[in-house]
Amino acid sequence: MIELLILASCLFFLAFLVPWRFRNYCAILGWTGMVLFLFAEVPYYLSINNLLYPAIAVLSVPFLAITALYLIRQDQRVLKLSTAAAVAFLIYAPFEFTPLGEWLISVVVGETVWLIQSLGYPVDLVAWDMIQRNGFRVQIILACTGIQAIAIMLGVVSAVPTTTRQKTLSFLLIVPTIYLLNLVRNAAVIIAYTGQWFPYIPEIAGNGEPGYESFFWAHNVIAELLALLLLIGIAYGLFRIIPTLADYAAGLVRLYAGEIRRAVYKDR
Repeated sequence: MIELLILASCLFFLAFLVPWRFRNYCAILGWTGMVLFLFAEVPYYLSINNLLYPAIAVLSVPFLAITALYLIRQDQRVLKLSTAAAVAFLIYAPFEFTPLGEWLISVVVGETVWLIQSLGYPVDLVAWDMIQRNGFRVQIILACTGIQAIAIMLGVVSAVPTTTRQKTLSFLLIVPTIYLLNLVRNAAVIIAYTGQWFPYIPEIAGNGEPGYESFFWAHNVIAELLALLLLIGIAYGLFRIIPTLADYAAGLVRLYAGEIRRAVYKDR
């Protein structure tokens, strides 16, 4: 079901890129599929005590309503945002729907194992995508490769016209930075979890699985916060490289914030 939602969103966004009469409605369906995907993932994230993505799912509902409204109005700001999402899907889809994804996972697994062992922590590869140490196992999935963040940030760059120099600098800022720091993130989470560095507050961090608390704090809290700071830093760098992107982002913030304010004050 989840895979079908991703595929449907991808197809609708690709249809949006085609200049035809119903392209804006395809974008609405693409965004709707993404929101449904977020809600479909909520049970999984709740099972691992990760509240960030369920919160994003809730916030995506007003985002979808505003986006659909302005797509119907053919607002250029939201059309560009939908173009960015479509480009992100174009980059991400081959890794999600072809063997290229498994290839990327295997590369990341090998490099993560090398990095962990280089830091003096011996680990075993018990399956092509499974790393083990001290009896604790961590599976590397596509989300652990950084390809989603890379696709999203490259899609963001496509929202505004850029020169060849800006495209090149943006690519160099996004791809190597996210990929390399994601390897560091994978290694740090595995070392912390398998070494049981954070066995704290099981009432909040535990899920009944022995030793899970260390994974919760390392992966769901520390790594998520650092990833957020990284994306903010990359966004700032992109704004310096592409000043028009900063202006566009500010315009989007004003659009969505203004609609939310109007909705709030209208209900009072």
